[in-house]
Amino acid sequence: MKKFLQLLSFLALCAPLSYADDLMDGINAYEKRDYGSASASFQTSCESGNAEACYNLANMYDAGLGVTKDDQKAVTLFTKACDGGFMDSCYNLGMMYDKGEGVKQDATKAVSLYTKTCESGHTRGCYNLALMFYKGQGVQKDFVKASGLFQKTCEQGYEKSCYNLGVMYRDGQGVMKSKQQALELFKKACDQNLPIACKNYEKLKSGM
Repeated sequence: MKKFLQLLSFLALCAPLSYADDLMDGINAYEKRDYGSASASFQTSCESGNAEACYNLANMYDAGLGVTKDDQKAVTLFTKACDGGFMDSCYNLGMMYDKGEGVKQDATKAVSLYTKTCESGHTRGCYNLALMFYKGQGVQKDFVKASGLFQKTCEQGYEKSCYNLGVMYRDGQGVMKSKQQALELFKKACDQNLPIACKNYEKLKSGM
């Protein structure tokens, strides 16, 4: 799941006034669902060098909001914003390479981008990187690394990581097998309204 528009902007507070105003105009227009005006403002700000505006415009091309849907254009803009240091954009670009949207599918490139975002503290970037290690996509399969990343992001409150770590404890993948630990992790994810975790919690509990 890609992250979408950044509706609050620290970068705008630090940016030169001209394209910061364009960025905020775009965000205000987007919140009013005036997508045509939003995309135009983001375009102006992006051309002035605002990475966040490029990221927001990329999402609009990805979704076809205010502009004609164009995955290749989205990739170009996500790349520009990622190169500008906007980590949510690096994450979304990783998703594009992972799925082959607007660009040739490249799991190795996706791993590189997820690693970059994970190292910056991006929870979903770490989660997706864990999945790549778990599946052996774009990188050698490594359950130990996968479990470590799921552990890290579970502790950050990401319910899907807690669930997947629970599966690994249940099956003894990369960690010492522990049904009790799996049960606790399924419960934690279930408490965050993840249906599959609730289902597996009840199934595992009934078998213990």
